[in-house]
Amino acid sequence: MTASRASDEVVDWSKIEERAPSVARMFIDRVAASPQAEAFRFPGPGGAGWTSVTWADVGKRVRALAAGLIALGVESEQRVALASMTRYEWVLADLAVMCAGAATTTVYPTTTASDVAFIIANSGSRVVVAEDEAQLAKLREHRAEIPDVQRVVLVDGTAPADDEWVVGFDDLAALGERLLEERPDAVDERIAGISPDSLATLIYTSGTTGRPKGVRLPHSAWTYEAAAIDAVGILDADDLQYLWLPLSHVFGKILLTLPLQIGFATAVDGHVDRIVDNLAVVRPTFMGAAPRIFEKAYARIVGTVKSEGGVKEKIFDWAIGVGLAMSRTRQTGRTPSAMQKAQYALADRLVFQKIRDRFGGRLKFFISGSAALDRDVAQWFDAAGIVVLEGYGLSETSAASLVNRPSAYRFGTVGWPIPGTEVKIAEDGEILIKGPGVMSGYHDNPEATAESLGADGWFHTGDIGTIDADGFLRITDRKKDMFKTSNGKYVAPSAIAATFKGICPYVGEIIVHGEGKSYCVALISLDGEAIAEWAQENGMGDRPMREVAAAAPTIAMMSAYIDQLNAGLNRWEQIKRFTILERELTIENGEITPSMKLKRKKVVDNFADRITDLYA
Repeated sequence: MTASRASDEVVDWSKIEERAPSVARMFIDRVAASPQAEAFRFPGPGGAGWTSVTWADVGKRVRALAAGLIALGVESEQRVALASMTRYEWVLADLAVMCAGAATTTVYPTTTASDVAFIIANSGSRVVVAEDEAQLAKLREHRAEIPDVQRVVLVDGTAPADDEWVVGFDDLAALGERLLEERPDAVDERIAGISPDSLATLIYTSGTTGRPKGVRLPHSAWTYEAAAIDAVGILDADDLQYLWLPLSHVFGKILLTLPLQIGFATAVDGHVDRIVDNLAVVRPTFMGAAPRIFEKAYARIVGTVKSEGGVKEKIFDWAIGVGLAMSRTRQTGRTPSAMQKAQYALADRLVFQKIRDRFGGRLKFFISGSAALDRDVAQWFDAAGIVVLEGYGLSETSAASLVNRPSAYRFGTVGWPIPGTEVKIAEDGEILIKGPGVMSGYHDNPEATAESLGADGWFHTGDIGTIDADGFLRITDRKKDMFKTSNGKYVAPSAIAATFKGICPYVGEIIVHGEGKSYCVALISLDGEAIAEWAQENGMGDRPMREVAAAAPTIAMMSAYIDQLNAGLNRWEQIKRFTILERELTIENGEITPSMKLKRKKVVDNFADRITDLYA
């Protein structure tokens, strides 16, 4: 079956047909179209205060940096690596690379030194923009393995005067300004030479197994994605985005490309611990996030109310019940009754408005991507008047292949394809995608390219899914994660995990295991913040997590949630035994990717002894 949009959806196809030939041209056109409009805002040191810059400000700075890269000898389509967290300077550096006609190699700041060396060497990057001394140290440690790197540009800190290999960020701009005095058209000439098929970005998959692969994305992929989303009309120039996602990840990168197309302002701060506080200050109209952010917010709000108890909890529970009833009415297309409207208005005044105020009070919607969002969590937000639009895409498809629309969304699905993208289900259930956003291939890896990208242009996603009668796509699991029990029954662990996160507010991750076994078991990690509050309420506030995880009350509490989960599962899917891990899963231990995806195999390897004990 093929996924398709509703025939009556209004799409401005001219935006797709007349899109810019390159990201660089899109940026230059945006600067020309709205020079005095706000482009970005960013926090000061320690998160204090916000500085706002116009498109003209950004344009001037980017031209200088782009000219600086040209002065360093960077040629068209040569790679410049960015190793930094999400911050305004990342934006400037990436746009400068685009305007120099080069291509950005993205590097997560949490990537290990050996993997950084591999990515930079494999990509053939000539220049590296390093955020700070910590990133610079990784490069120095493996300098012999990255001989193509001619210069390192240091964003924070002072470049050593006796080390010509390292230059400062401001020094790069100054170098560019001197070049522009001699050759005023240097940057414009580079932009004019960029074709739609020119390489724009090398995004290395965070890799749940093996070495990361470099996904080659041309300029046409980004300009198409931005134009296609613009053509649907869900955003406009008056919107304000809050952007915290890793810009090294494809989800963050498309959210950085959208303002170039549409012209809205973006507040940039990659500190995850400041999201909630910043939302109340910035008051954005939309934000993209991974499901874990919504799950944590849901758990925190519900947990806080439950801990207060009494009348407040009763009012809250009543309001959520009213909200859920209204949400279900909207989903079925029915008109709410006068009584239902009156009840919802009261619930909104007493409860929901306060929840929305936590997120700034102006949200049109959230966008969820990177992993499956539990439908109950999505519906809980909907009940409170906050729409969470789940979407789907991969690094190999430039992020946004499908997305729910504000006027047409269905919980548990990732929506309809964006205009110009085709989606179908293969005979074995695998989701296939075709369209202008699909990569040109994996860098220097023809075997991997041939495995996933057919000669007919269909990309094999590795995900399993179904398409309903109205064209909404539902992801059921990763093809490689599904396993078969000794009784011959298939189990989809990701779907079970998503459901459990909607049931239990204290879970960080749950890894269901049962390959070749007669029953399923689970490894459960706790959410640090949520379990700390629970521990305080249960007389264990002074104990470390390892003791809380092993405590009888914690096991009893989790057992009750597992029973609730099992009640909705088939017999062969049910969790017969589980263990609570003594710590949270982390990026540093290789168990979570920087984009907050679970590295299932790594977790299973790290806790293999615990799984063995569960089957003992």
